[in-house]
Amino acid sequence: MSRIGKLPIDIPAGVNVTVNENTVVVKGPKGELSQEFDSTSVKVTVEENRVIVERQSDSKPDRAKHGLYRSLINNMVEGVFKGYEIKQELVGVGYRATNKGQLLELALGFSHLIHFELPEEVKVEAKTEKRANPIITLTSCDKQLIGQVAAKIRSFRKPEPYKGKGIKFVGEQIRRKAGKSAGK
Repeated sequence: MSRIGKLPIDIPAGVNVTVNENTVVVKGPKGELSQEFDSTSVKVTVEENRVIVERQSDSKPDRAKHGLYRSLINNMVEGVFKGYEIKQELVGVGYRATNKGQLLELALGFSHLIHFELPEEVKVEAKTEKRANPIITLTSCDKQLIGQVAAKIRSFRKPEPYKGKGIKFVGEQIRRKAGKSAGK
């Protein structure tokens, strides 16, 4: 049995979980999320204040989906209750970020500004303090969506290994390389 799949998901106060034929809907203080699941592989039930995911058979695809759907539902419950936050840091001279509502404007050393429209579910805040790198803070209740948006922002200018310039996650360690060694 899957170690992750067999763990029940505790539902905190203020969160409501409903299961239809093949859809789980989670409502909470931070928002509402829904996830479809394969009802031929797993069975999802809500008992008291717990969600239990059980697989229908012992076949390999069913075992694979058991832990997957349990993790997805757990991420939804945690997201609508607490929410998720990702912070990214712009490292480089002249790199800056500003936001106007859901539009993120980035100056990353190119000849033009990059305008990036964020989905409505993701809230963005760009902070610039003196003598510190600009920081972009993304918040959302959907873990998958916030991770995808953060990866897209990072892809505009990945950190390079020589000087470390680029967009990196706060706390991320960049593997550095030595530059050219001087003559003889």
